[in-house]
Amino acid sequence: MNKKLRPVVELLELVAGCAVFAVGFNLFLMPNDLNAGGLSGLAMVLYRVLGFGSVGIFIALMNMPLFIVSGFKIGRKFFIGSLIGMGLSSVFIDLFAFLPVATKDPLLSALYGGTICGLGLGLAFLSGASTGGSDIAVRLLKRKYQNVPIGTISICFDACVIIIAAVVFKNFSIALYSGIASLVSGKIVDAVVYHFDYSKVALIITKKHEEVALQIEKQLDRGATYLHGEGSYTREEMMVVLTAVKRHQVSDLKRLVMEVDPAAFVIMQEAHQVLGDGFSRYSKDSL
Repeated sequence: MNKKLRPVVELLELVAGCAVFAVGFNLFLMPNDLNAGGLSGLAMVLYRVLGFGSVGIFIALMNMPLFIVSGFKIGRKFFIGSLIGMGLSSVFIDLFAFLPVATKDPLLSALYGGTICGLGLGLAFLSGASTGGSDIAVRLLKRKYQNVPIGTISICFDACVIIIAAVVFKNFSIALYSGIASLVSGKIVDAVVYHFDYSKVALIITKKHEEVALQIEKQLDRGATYLHGEGSYTREEMMVVLTAVKRHQVSDLKRLVMEVDPAAFVIMQEAHQVLGDGFSRYSKDSL
C-alpha cells in the first residue's frame, strides 16, 4: 500500500471501528446491563466499594496513567490514535443512543453484542490505535506476552473484572452472560486482527522444479526455495519447491503449477505472520 495513503486508511479503520463498537454497545450490551469488563466495569466496582466519587471520575483517573505509559512504551502514534479513538467512541455511543433495543434476551444480546463490539475493537486495533480504557492495558500486556493473541489477552482481562464485579454486586447471572459477551468479543477481535495476515505455504513436488519456480517468480512475483527430497518408495532424488503466497494468489499458484506439470504433487498449508520481503516486517509492537 502507498505510504501516503496508509494514514488515511488507518483513520478510516479507527472511525469505522469506533462506530461499529458503539452500535453493538447501544443495541445489545447497554440495554441488558451486560458488563463486558474493562475500565468501566472496574470503575463501577471501585465506586461501590469506596462509596465516593463517580464512575466517570474513576475511569478518567485510571485512563491517565495508561495513556502516559502507552505514550512512552508504544509510541506517540498509538497515544494520539487512542485519544482520538476514546473520543470517537464516546461521541458515537451518544450519537447512536436513539437506536431501539434489539432484544431483551440476555443470551442473544451477549452473542450479538459481543460479535459486533469485537468487530469494532478489532478494526480499531488494526488501525494501530485503540478505543482507550482497557484496550490500552491489553495492548501493553501484548508487549509482554507476545505469543498470546490480543483477543485472548482481552478475554482474560475482562474476565477478571467481571468476576470481581459479580462478587461485589452479587449478580452472578448477569456476570455469566457478560462473560459470554467478553469471550465472543475477544474471539472476534482475534479473527479480525489476524485473519488479514494469513498466507499460504506451498510444498510442490515436481520433476519440473526449475520451470515451476521460474513461473512463480514471473507470474506471482514470489520467491521459491529448493528442498532436497527423496521418494520413500522409488528412492528417487527430487527437488521440492517451497514458496509462500498471499491468500488471493493461491488459485493462480495451483493453476500455474498444473500448467507446467499436471503430475505435480502440491501441499497447501496455513501460515501466520510470514516475515520477509513482500510480507510483514518484524516489530516488537506488532499484534
